[in-house]
Amino acid sequence: MISYNTENVKMPKISKRATSQWIKAVAESYQKKTGDIAYIFCDDEKILEVNKQYLQHDYYTDIITFDYTEDNLISGDIFISLDTVKSNSEEQGTDYDEELHRVIIHGILHLCGINDKGPGERELMEAAENKALEMLQT
Repeated sequence: MISYNTENVKMPKISKRATSQWIKAVAESYQKKTGDIAYIFCDDEKILEVNKQYLQHDYYTDIITFDYTEDNLISGDIFISLDTVKSNSEEQGTDYDEELHRVIIHGILHLCGINDKGPGERELMEAAENKALEMLQT
């Protein structure tokens, strides 16, 4: 089950049904099935708190993914700071909704096993995000 929750922010204007179908289709393209995935949309202060408490990082970020995947069943908690998504879309001159969907799927791609920290991995992640965004029916 894919759930959408908020903490300190309003629920973003996304189609939960279409987004969930898209997430499942992207996961299937990596031969994965979706288990329990919880999105928590929050503000910068909440994501900073989570970053400090669980990862010992003292900085803001757009997304934190906690991976509970077992075998081919992807599961996890995905925190997304809507404040940072908004500032990133403004800085990069991108559409807010596109940036939000990019971050939403970024967490799923992590659960599917794609990383973005090592050499050359960021480019692979970006290509995977672009491919996934092309699958989105809006």
